Amino acid sequence: MTSRRLGQTDIAIAPLVLGTNTFGWTADQDTSFAILDAYVDAGFSAIDTADSYSRWVPGNHSESEKIIGRWVKARGNRDTVHIFTKVGSDIGQGKVDLSARWIEEAVEGSLSRLQTDYIDLYQSHWPDSTVTHEETLTAYDRLIKAGKVRYIGASNYDFTLLSDALATSREKGLPRYQTLQNAYNLYTRDQYEGAVQDLVLAEGMSLIPYYSLAAGFLTGKYRSEADFDKSPRGKGAARYLDGKGLRILTALDTVAKRSGAALAEIALAWVSAQPGVVGPLASATSVAQLEGLVRGAQLTLDADDLDLLTEAGR
Repeated sequence: MTSRRLGQTDIAIAPLVLGTNTFGWTADQDTSFAILDAYVDAGFSAIDTADSYSRWVPGNHSESEKIIGRWVKARGNRDTVHIFTKVGSDIGQGKVDLSARWIEEAVEGSLSRLQTDYIDLYQSHWPDSTVTHEETLTAYDRLIKAGKVRYIGASNYDFTLLSDALATSREKGLPRYQTLQNAYNLYTRDQYEGAVQDLVLAEGMSLIPYYSLAAGFLTGKYRSEADFDKSPRGKGAARYLDGKGLRILTALDTVAKRSGAALAEIALAWVSAQPGVVGPLASATSVAQLEGLVRGAQLTLDADDLDLLTEAGR
C-alpha cells in the first residue's frame, strides 16, 4: 500500500482510518483491543474517535476514548499510531459547542481519557453558529502552541462554512483545517462531490469520508426490510433501500463476480479511489470484519469497474 499525506501535514497514513464509534457499544473492550491489534498489525495507524462516542448507550460516557487510551497504555505504542478525535458535540454542556472556553476544557478530558499528552488531529465535530471561526481557530492555535494538538480538521462542514474558515485562517494567521470529515459513499455523494471537493483539492486538504459503507447497506447485507434485524444498526440502512440503492447493489454484485472481492471491499475501494480522499473511515465489531476492511483498503479497481459503480450511484 502507498501511504497518503494528511492534508499539508507531515502525517502520512495507509489508506484506511479505523472508526471507533462501536467501541463500548457493539464491541466490548476485549473485542475492541483485538480489533485495534489486528488493525496496526496489518500496517495501519490512523484511529478516529470523538469525545461523544458512545454516549448514546445508557451509562456510557466517552467510552471509545477511554478504551483507546487503555489500549495505547497497554501496548506502549503511542509513537506509532495516529489518534484523531473530535470536539463540539453535546457531551453534557447542553449544545453543540465550539467556543474557545469549551474547546480548552474539552481537550483536557480527551487527553486524559486517551492517556496521551497530544492529539494528532483534533476535529470540529459539528458547526457551531453561535461562535465565529476566529474564536474557534484561536483556541486551536493556543492548543497547537502548547503542544496538545498537532493539526486540526473540520467535520460536517459545507462549502460556505469551510471556505469561510479557511479564509479566516489566511486573514488572521491562524491554523487551518487540514482535513474534512463528511459523509461520502457510493450512495451519498452530495456532501462532497462538486464545490466541496473542488475546494478540498484546491486547498490541498484531505477528505476522511465517514459512512463509507452507508451504515452497512453497501455490504449487501440489507436487501429488504426483513434484513434490518440482522444487526443493532440495521434500521439505519433503511434510508438507502430504494431504486438507487438497489441499482448500486446490482453494480457491486457485477464487480464482485468479476473480481472475487466482497461488496464491502469494493465499496471501500471505490471511495478510496476518489480525488482528495486520504482513506475511507470505517468501523468494525469483530476482527473478521476488520480483515474485510483491510482487504478493501488493499483493493484496486480497474477503470471499467470504477465507471460502472460511479454511474450506478449518480
